[in-house]
Amino acid sequence: MGGNGSSGGVGTAGKRPNGQLASWFARSGWSKGELARQVNRRARRTGAHHISTDTSRVRRWLDGEQPREPIPRILSELFSERFGCVVAVEDLGLRAARQTASDGGVDLPWTGPETVAMISEFSRSDLMLARRGFLGTSLGMAAGPALIEPMQRWLVPAPVAPAPGERFPGASPAPAGDPGPRGDHRLSDPELELLEQTIVMFRQWDAQCGGGLRRKAVVGQLHEVTDLLQEHHAEPVRRRLFRVTAELAELAGWMSYDVGLQPTAQKYFVLALHAAKEAGDRPLGAYVLSDMGRQMIHLGRPEDALELVHLAQYGGREDATPRTQAMLHAVEARAYANMGRPDKCHRAVRMAEETFAEATEGDADPDWIGFFSEAELHAENAHSYRDLAHVAGRSPAYLSLAQPAMRRAVELFGRECGGGRGHQRSYALNLVGMATVHLLQREPEQCAEMTGRALRVAKRLRSERVDNRIRKTVATAAREFGDVAEVAELTERLADELPEGGTALAS
Repeated sequence: MGGNGSSGGVGTAGKRPNGQLASWFARSGWSKGELARQVNRRARRTGAHHISTDTSRVRRWLDGEQPREPIPRILSELFSERFGCVVAVEDLGLRAARQTASDGGVDLPWTGPETVAMISEFSRSDLMLARRGFLGTSLGMAAGPALIEPMQRWLVPAPVAPAPGERFPGASPAPAGDPGPRGDHRLSDPELELLEQTIVMFRQWDAQCGGGLRRKAVVGQLHEVTDLLQEHHAEPVRRRLFRVTAELAELAGWMSYDVGLQPTAQKYFVLALHAAKEAGDRPLGAYVLSDMGRQMIHLGRPEDALELVHLAQYGGREDATPRTQAMLHAVEARAYANMGRPDKCHRAVRMAEETFAEATEGDADPDWIGFFSEAELHAENAHSYRDLAHVAGRSPAYLSLAQPAMRRAVELFGRECGGGRGHQRSYALNLVGMATVHLLQREPEQCAEMTGRALRVAKRLRSERVDNRIRKTVATAAREFGDVAEVAELTERLADELPEGGTALAS
């Protein structure tokens, strides 16, 4: 956005320099030219082809010019990714676009017809407009009370389902020409079973190949299921369809999270929670909330994660199987670890282990919790102790707890992933986890070895999450032990085998 003014920025007359943006910019280590290039690259990926930023425009932003959307949203995303935490538009001293419930908010109506309409609209927009998750200029992350308070309403009893041809009280009026809900439609058990089997297949693909391989296929299937929900069905079929919808929306959210589309992921999680409520499936809702908690931990907001997982535990306390309860305790431990609360973390780890020991093969576990195996339990607990060690400044006591658990997770995932099958992404993530433990223990050679193994697995995946963790680990190792031959060799290998921007995000 040179002299043609294509940035849509507001003039700087009478403006003060933007100290908040300047602070984040200085800490990023980017030059003005590099930030301009990143903005242009992100804009092209999201369909905003009119954006053409240059160094003079970046300078004007720092001097106090207020750019128009989508520039503030793009800057928020870039700085959030750079620092590994939520950097809101307001944190950058910029004005955020006004949000609406349908665009970026999470405080949505808790009614069946509204849920169907919002999922249909959002999935259609994703398919048509969102090559990289850009679903309008106002889509952004919610956090703090703006996120937690609306999610608490999932426990409020749902209104009674309307009779054929009726609408929920308070629901939006039907558009002109809309005949309302369609007539009766009979879905056979084989048709429903086929839909459910398709979700199982999608989950296997996600675990084995990463979120970038089949994300749009999941979104497309989700959109088609919402068409079915616009028919009138008997209540058992309706609930089963909403359960399918919730599982697809959750998976679309998880895949979006895996490839770095954080606002898109959060919106799918919120919609999945709404659908789970309509299905009357509280354990599934608790699982969705655990996903949202993991995302908040990833984005540096463990307090929000703890609120979400406690809400999940309360909502699923009666119906969740021991395996699901163990998973929730493990996520709770991760939140406490990142908050630097060792006593609470130890207790949650112990509860996860004890509850998992109660799980049996005869439990009626749904497919979505099948990932939480012995390997995953060790992995979660190891990461909790690793995070505690990091918060406590390389604490040897916590590292001594993290190392054997992480080693066991790597061993179990390695057995499972022989022949290129199994949970390849989890294997890669735990290889990186083991590398970070070695790094905290100041063992650069072992760190390089484990990261190199992770890199071999990552080349078979399409997971921005895995790629970014590898890059971050190598960068830290190079900064602290750049003179170690194994680290120098790994740094060169990374540049050749996993270059920046090489991940296919949303195929």
